[in-house]
Amino acid sequence: MKRFLACLLAASLSLTWLSQGALAAAEPAAAAAYVAKDAKVTILSTMLADEGIGEWGFAALVEVDGKRILFDTGARPETVLRNAEEMKIDLAQITDVVLSHFHDDHAGGLLTLRRALSAKNPRALSRLHVGKGIFEVRYEAGKTVNVNQMIEVRKQYEAGGGAVIVHDGPAMIAPGIWLTGPVKRRFPEHNWSGKLFVPTAAGLVEDNLAEDMSLVIKSKNGLILLTGCGHAGIANILAQARESMDQAPVDVLIGGLHLYEADDAQLAWTGEQIRKAGVHYLLAGHCTGLEATYRLRAILGLDRKTAVVAAVGSSYSLAKGIDPLTLAR
Repeated sequence: MKRFLACLLAASLSLTWLSQGALAAAEPAAAAAYVAKDAKVTILSTMLADEGIGEWGFAALVEVDGKRILFDTGARPETVLRNAEEMKIDLAQITDVVLSHFHDDHAGGLLTLRRALSAKNPRALSRLHVGKGIFEVRYEAGKTVNVNQMIEVRKQYEAGGGAVIVHDGPAMIAPGIWLTGPVKRRFPEHNWSGKLFVPTAAGLVEDNLAEDMSLVIKSKNGLILLTGCGHAGIANILAQARESMDQAPVDVLIGGLHLYEADDAQLAWTGEQIRKAGVHYLLAGHCTGLEATYRLRAILGLDRKTAVVAAVGSSYSLAKGIDPLTLAR
């Protein structure tokens, strides 16, 4: 009976998705041109914590004109759930959740959140958006044991009634909210560990996290770009986001940029690419690194009000700009 109900819910969700897709298709020009009137991104998981619990992980709540989406789910199973409760944020009314890539510091809270929130609302976090490649088998060098936990997570998520949508390119998931899809590697950025390998017909190849994708909000001031770890390289991500949005400038950059180990030369080059994209606000968290954030602030000509280290509870909104809370102010 439980499995029947789960299948029934999944079918219902699929029909809802198809009906929404048909509506978008009926008015494609209007939907694609939609510009957010109100937007806010609130950090729910990162290392620095002004409120709640800090951890090596990332998650953020995205709110655009009444539509709410969860981007990544943190590392430990209950971090995002507890942080949201402490901040009095109700996640149970959110249907869509996005995972930027397969790493467990971004996907660790998914199943716990889905199970806890669905008890309040069966549709809570019931639609999962991922990039093509996230379910690929991954091996450590010299080993044959798959280390990609997302294959099992998918089984459990779908068994509980969740629907998985795999994106292989840029896609609008709500008016004004887009996903980059897997990012073309135009620039030679190497923002991954090099410790894992993916089996192919030609043999094992280094895992470059091909599925890594980011979220883009179209606003009156330009684009708001939200990244998980930026494994595709932030210059590559910026280029793809802008190409998908008629070369609009990126006004706001939020999230992990995976620069905590970058040397001065890499930071200088990366900062210049960010500057060229038009960034005026930087809320850098997770794997960006503290020193890297301050170096980028200087390169971009920003200040303590416009470029800060992200903390749990910190936010950016069109109405107020960056609210760093206390620790990073």
